[in-house]
Order: sequence, then C-alpha cells, then structure tokens
Amino acid sequence: MSAPAPSASAPPVPADDVPGSPQPRGFLTLYVLSWFGLNLAVGTIGAVSIPKAFAFLDDATKEVNLSIVTAVGGVLVMVVTPLAGRLSDRTRSRLGIRRPWILWGSVVGFIGAVMLGLAGSLWSMVAGWVVLQCGLGSANAAVHALLADQIPTRIRARVAGIASAATSIAIILGSLIVTALPNGSQWTWFVVPGAVGAVFTGLLYFRMNDIVRIDRREPWSWRDVLGTYWIDPRTAPDFFWAWTCRLLVSMSTFFVSAYLLFFIIDRLGVSKETATGVQATGMAIFTIGALTTTVLFAWISDRTGRRKTIIWASCAISAGGLVIGMFATGIPVFLVALALVGAAQGAFVSVDMALLTEVLPHYDDAGKDLGIVALSYQVPQFLVPALAVPILSIGGGRNYTALFAAAIVCGVLGALAVLPVRSVK
Repeated sequence: MSAPAPSASAPPVPADDVPGSPQPRGFLTLYVLSWFGLNLAVGTIGAVSIPKAFAFLDDATKEVNLSIVTAVGGVLVMVVTPLAGRLSDRTRSRLGIRRPWILWGSVVGFIGAVMLGLAGSLWSMVAGWVVLQCGLGSANAAVHALLADQIPTRIRARVAGIASAATSIAIILGSLIVTALPNGSQWTWFVVPGAVGAVFTGLLYFRMNDIVRIDRREPWSWRDVLGTYWIDPRTAPDFFWAWTCRLLVSMSTFFVSAYLLFFIIDRLGVSKETATGVQATGMAIFTIGALTTTVLFAWISDRTGRRKTIIWASCAISAGGLVIGMFATGIPVFLVALALVGAAQGAFVSVDMALLTEVLPHYDDAGKDLGIVALSYQVPQFLVPALAVPILSIGGGRNYTALFAAAIVCGVLGALAVLPVRSVK
C-alpha cells in the first residue's frame, strides 16, 4: 500500500525516514536507470545531436543557431519543470502523484525527438526541442521529487552519487551512439537517443510504490502558481544559498559543454566530419574522471555528514582544469583539462543533490521545491547562450579564452555561495 501524504501540520520527516512507502525489489535500479535515460536523451541531443545538425546545416551560423535553440528551450523548460513538480504534488490519482508524470512525460519527450529528427530548419529544430524539453522536463521533475519522497537520508548521497555516475555514463554513451550513426542520416541522431531515454525513464512507472492522494485539493490561486517559481530567501536562507551554488556551478560547466564541439572544430582544428569522435573521446575522459570521484565522495559524505567541504574542493579542482583548457592548443592537453573538470564535477554532484534535499523548506511540497532546484541547472540553458554570444565575439569572434574565463568566474562564485549554508556541514 502507498503511504498517505503528510499533512501541512505534520512534523519534519525524521532523518532516516521518508514520506513514501517501502519499495519493491528493483526500484533503486530502475530509479538510477531513469536518471540514465533522461540524461542520455536530453544531454546527447542538446550537446551532440543539435550542434552536429547545425554544423552540417550552415557552418557559418552554427553558434548563433545553437544559442537560439538552447535559449528558447531553456526558457520553456524553466517554466514547465517547476510547474510539473507542483502539479505532481497536487495530483489526485490512484496511480500516485509521480507515476503519471513519469509515463506521459516520457511519451511526449519521444515525440519531440521525432520532430527534431525530421527538422530541416532553425525554427523546426526549435519546435522539436521545445516539445522534448516539455515532456522530459516533466518526467524529470517527478523523478527528482522521488529523491525526497522515497530515498532515506542515510543513503541519499550514495543514491544521488550513483545516479550522477549513471548520468555521466549516459552522456558519453549517447555521444558514442551519435558518432556511430551515419553522417547522412540526421533523423537517427535524435530518434535513437530519444527512444532509449524514453524507454529507460518510462520503465520506472511499472516498478514503484507511489504516494497516493485522493483527498480533495485546496483551491489554487494565481498567487500559488507564481509561488511555484519562488521560495523566499528570508524564510529559507539555506535553500537559497544552496540553490545559488548549484546555479553558478552549473553555469560554469555549461559554458564549456554547450560549445565543446565548436571548440574542437575552431580552436583545435578538427574537421566537422571527425569532430564528434574527438568529442566522444573527451567526454569519455571526463566521465572516467567523474566516476573516479562520484561514488567515493558520496560514501565519504554519507559517513561523515559533510557536504560543503567537498563542494569547495570540487570547485577548486574544476577551476584548475578550466585554466588548463583555456590555454590548450592541442588535443592531449585539452583531454587532461577535461579529466580534471570531470573529477571535480563527480565530487560536486555526489553531495550537492543530497545537500539540497536536506534544506528543503517542506517535504509535502517536494515536487515544487525540487522543481525550483531543477531551475538551477535549467536557467544556465537560457543565460549561458545569451552571455556566450557577446563573450565569444570579443576581439573579432570565436574567443574561447574569454568563454573559459567566464566559466572559471562562475565556478569560484559557486564555491563562495555555499559558505552561508548553516544547517548542513
């Protein structure tokens, strides 16, 4: 049986308990696979498939076209994800509060991947990316809410760390898939990762006990809708600072990952026909670095209860790797930089999500609050392209040194932002 939802007046959930119910065998495996599927689809299509399509469509305008698609999709997903999380909190169904969003979000996301595969212009690419982001963004909001709903605090960093490791593997595997597909078959660059992502995400629907709420919902006002996107820093300062840290560190990473293929082509001098292979190698090196640190630091964090120290160390290592990447003129040096940044990212994600769930203002609004958490890595999809175009144009265009400098600044500010968090060590 599914556990009832906690009431608004219920006391805080104990440290080793969660609002949900015991899960069937295989739930944790499918939970990790859902993270894997979501990130394989969104990460691969956003970082590999769309840039590759634009490089073949019109090499001269590829940076601007990518910025437009990424920014438009980023704005929409910022609206959709927190709203989907809030609506899942309010869902009244015997299927549960999260399961319907996971299933139908996967279906809509796959439809978006098909639209992208058939796209032949900038605006048809925008339309497909919007549909994919709406679908998988909704599923993503429900999956993230399960971390607070169903994963006990005592193992939360380890589960988040393993899920983050699966995310890293998904992105590199996705890039290898696109690399192996024919250059003359654009639709496969989108439909294949989209199908894999939708299936792996949707499977979770069939193997989990969800919280069921069938009581009458309170009326919803426009003020409640607007509140979906905001938590007052005065009433939840620790959540605000932890969110800001994640925002800035995500921006630091996105400055590099979004334009990685173009960096390889323009700075390292690799042809566009073979650049995705070099990108796949770089992402493999990044993933190895991340996997080396993710589970290790998640275990250390759960054992010691320390989150902030690991975040500081990860930001320092990332800054060092970005400095090396900023001045790299050859592939070997650049791969070293990616290894360092990957190791730093692995350490960061192993504890960051656990920290955020521990400073949530209300467990019974976990979907809404974790939807706001999702904004911290979705806002960069809008901000980074908007900032990257003028940054890259400094000094005549394609100024990747300035782009890396912006990434370093964001990472350092992210480390400083976690300092004011008081309730977590």
